[in-house]
This record gives sequence, structure tokens and C-alpha cells, in this order.
Amino acid sequence: MTEIRGIPFDAPLYHGDEEHDSAFLNCQAVQAIFTIASDVERLLPKQLVPAANPPLGVVGIASYGSSIVGPYLEQYSGIEVRDLGGQTGFYIPYIYVTANDAALASGREGLGAPKKFAHIALTREGGLIQGTLERPAGKRLLTITAQPDSRLRTAARQMCSTHTNFYSIRHLPPITPSGKGAATQLVKWCTDRTFRRDESGEEVLFTGPVSLTYDSPSVIDPVHNLAVGQIMLGTYEEYDAKLRSVDLLSNA
Repeated sequence: MTEIRGIPFDAPLYHGDEEHDSAFLNCQAVQAIFTIASDVERLLPKQLVPAANPPLGVVGIASYGSSIVGPYLEQYSGIEVRDLGGQTGFYIPYIYVTANDAALASGREGLGAPKKFAHIALTREGGLIQGTLERPAGKRLLTITAQPDSRLRTAARQMCSTHTNFYSIRHLPPITPSGKGAATQLVKWCTDRTFRRDESGEEVLFTGPVSLTYDSPSVIDPVHNLAVGQIMLGTYEEYDAKLRSVDLLSNA
């Protein structure tokens, strides 16, 4: 069994082993799936192409009640893509976490997920759920507001798969002017979710009206590059999840 751990090796920031998936428990998330009304190919590595025309995007905010690196909140933006093997998933150009250094470092070092610290909130007021992203505090980058007033059923349920592939770029900068030590890798990883069931045995998976706004665009954190065309689906979800790395697709 190979141990996976961060540095320093005598006091690792995070650790685990390759035979056990990373666990996330008591998760809550609100998200929007939409057509992207902007050019995304410039954001994608050459090994990935948009899976649809127009391309589809996802923006969500999740609260992880417990994980192997502790509780935290996360905001993620993704582009639906197809890899060279014909499989589909979401490429992650932007992802943010609240102040949890182990969550940030393990995501960047292990998977290449380009995590940054930010101020993220997920709140409820009456029948509404709202997620916000700010960086720095007071600089509102995006707001997602949902009114999850009905169960997600029939064909729309297929858009919320329990298994989802993801792709990200892991990059090590060079340590000499000649480029020695540099590495740029396309990493494929995945999550498997188990939706929580209520007392009647139904999944806690709701849909309803949703809005997604980029309140204050920033060239430093250009999450607005995934311009919102038509929103296809908004959801509120409660689940447990497992995350694991799948493969190293290239050394670009």
C-alpha cells in the first residue's frame, strides 16, 4: 500500500493511501448547468474538446460537512468536454475553497485543481438558497440563487449522474532558466456520489428556478469567462461522495 502525503514528510499537511478514496460526507450543493455564450476553446488543453455545441458549463457552490482534510466550502466552474478516449466529463478552469490549507494544497498538488482561497457562502432564507463567491472580501465575483421547489425527475435526472469525470492541469514551474524541472500534466479524476434519502426514501435532489450572475468581473479571477447563455437546469443536492484520481492523460 502506497502512502500519499504532502510535505514536510515528517509532518504532512495531508495524507492518505492510494487504496482508499477521499471521502466527503454531509455535503450540500447548489449548481446551475447552462450553455456557454463565449469561446471556451482557448481555456481548454489541446487534448480536450467541447462535448456539445454550444458548449455546456456548470457552476456550483458546495459545503462539505466532513472530509479527510476537514470541513470547507468550495466554488467550482466547469466546461463539459470529451477526451481523446471518447469519454466525457468537466474540465475545471476555476475552483476556490475557504480557508483550509490542506484542501487547497492536496487539490493543487495531487490533481492539478487550480484552487485558490476565497470567501464562499451558502445560505438559506425561506425557500431560497444562495451561494456567493468573493475574492477579496467585498469583491463579489458571482452569485447563484435557487428556489428548489420540486423533485428532480425523469430526463433531467440524467444530467445529475452519480459518477462524474473531471480534468485539470497539474503544473510544476521550472527551477532553472533552461526549463529544468518543469512539468505540465493533464490529470483525469472522478467523483462518485450517493444522494442522501429522506424519511420517505426519496433522494434529496431538487430543482427549480435558478439565476447565475457575475456581479463584479475581475481580470484576476475571470470566472466570468464562462458566460451564461441559457440555463438548462438548477439543482439543490445533499449527498456523500468519494473522489479518486483516474489517470495521467499526458505530459504536455
